[in-house]
Amino acid sequence: MDEATLTLHSEKETQSFAASLANQARVGDVIYLKGTLGMGKSTFARAFIRHLANNPHLEVPSPTFTLVQIYTDIPLPIWHFDLYRLESPEEIEELGLDEALSTAVSLIEWPERLGQMTFPNTLTLTLAAGTTSEAREVILSGDSSWTDRLKEVSL
Repeated sequence: MDEATLTLHSEKETQSFAASLANQARVGDVIYLKGTLGMGKSTFARAFIRHLANNPHLEVPSPTFTLVQIYTDIPLPIWHFDLYRLESPEEIEELGLDEALSTAVSLIEWPERLGQMTFPNTLTLTLAAGTTSEAREVILSGDSSWTDRLKEVSL
């Protein structure tokens, strides 16, 4: 797919976008969340997970220290990885990524830590500061498995 850019003007728009994208997700999908600290990666992930859990109040802790949070008791299982503290790409094997790829959607913050690893069904969201303090520019890029599905995504 070609790269596309989207402007999200508020945290609420980020949450709406995450929910809409979650409606298009399926087992085996990998969604990379890239961007510097404070750009909304965790906000996006929480909204995505809460939408699929059909629970806007679900506690969704950041996996910064645990490296992975697993949600299997929801209709579409999700593994939420935060690789910020990963020392080397080889450590990912210890986190169960192979299982996640075959049984769930994988949300991966800080995918740069994966080194040269690549996966099918990957969508990359790169979040950057927008023109206001709440706004974010999101660059979407992914493989062809996302082309038609992204046409269905809205705010």
